[in-house]
Amino acid sequence: MSPRSLRLDVPDDAAGVRLDTFLAAQHPGQSRSVWKRFIEDGRVAVDGRAAEKPGFPLKPGMAITATIPEAAPSHLVGENIPIAIVFEDPHLAVVMKPAGLVVHPGHGARKGTLVHALLGQNLALAPAGGAERPGIVHRLDKDTSGLLLIAKTDTAHRSLAAMFARREIEKTYLALVWGRPRPPAGRIDDAIGRSRRDPTKMTVRAPHSREATTIYRTAEMLPGATLLEIDLVTGRTHQIRVHFAARRHPVIGDTRYGGAPWKEVRDPERRAVYTSFPRLALHATRLAFTHPVTGEPMSFSAPLPDDVVALVDALRIGA
Repeated sequence: MSPRSLRLDVPDDAAGVRLDTFLAAQHPGQSRSVWKRFIEDGRVAVDGRAAEKPGFPLKPGMAITATIPEAAPSHLVGENIPIAIVFEDPHLAVVMKPAGLVVHPGHGARKGTLVHALLGQNLALAPAGGAERPGIVHRLDKDTSGLLLIAKTDTAHRSLAAMFARREIEKTYLALVWGRPRPPAGRIDDAIGRSRRDPTKMTVRAPHSREATTIYRTAEMLPGATLLEIDLVTGRTHQIRVHFAARRHPVIGDTRYGGAPWKEVRDPERRAVYTSFPRLALHATRLAFTHPVTGEPMSFSAPLPDDVVALVDALRIGA
């Protein structure tokens, strides 16, 4: 794949937006961190002059040109990690990510990721995702299980990334949260941004937040907990976890955002049920989208995994 040229005009509603943020939104096939690197490498110009800073604030009417280099080959080596492939064709695949598996290599996870597992099964992965993230168009947290969409070709990768950016891919989750959300069904529109106190965490009270919308419905009420069905309209980092933790209904097992509500449970047997659950009670249960090449409607569902079913059953017995 040879380098590609890109030209964009800055619209009125992008006044003051960072250059790298604007480029990532307009060309979602590349992440903001990738655009940051392109800018620093001198591959992006604004009004004919090389952009010097990723955070350069834009003005309406500016003309942006960029050169997207050929994707670097991945040197990752496949590993023998069992992964269920739910669907596969020449363009894409839908896989079942188990809890405990990081999606792609990064800081602190150089081996044993989902990408390594897919390469170990000889699954073709689109180079456009990057040398560390071939084929990846969206992610799930390490301790979240469920359906993940994988691009096998660069054409599919660009199309799927654009579909995610345009919110054309439906994503539904099942989450077991503490307490009783009120109302039992609703919409959360709290913007989410990076925390000033801890930049590794997200919060609803942050500067430079981005819009985030979560729609939820109560599926079942349990002693001290609620099973929710959740549709993500946007896909911000840790969105479900942050939105419900901010309402004091954190996802069970989420010690990062939810603390330890189980400490207030007096019944020792029920406390043991909570403390013995080793991960987030969060599962990506449904994906629906239009195939980027064939135009065919696609829909995939995955029921709760055995460990979450066991947790729900134990809470029902406690009732």
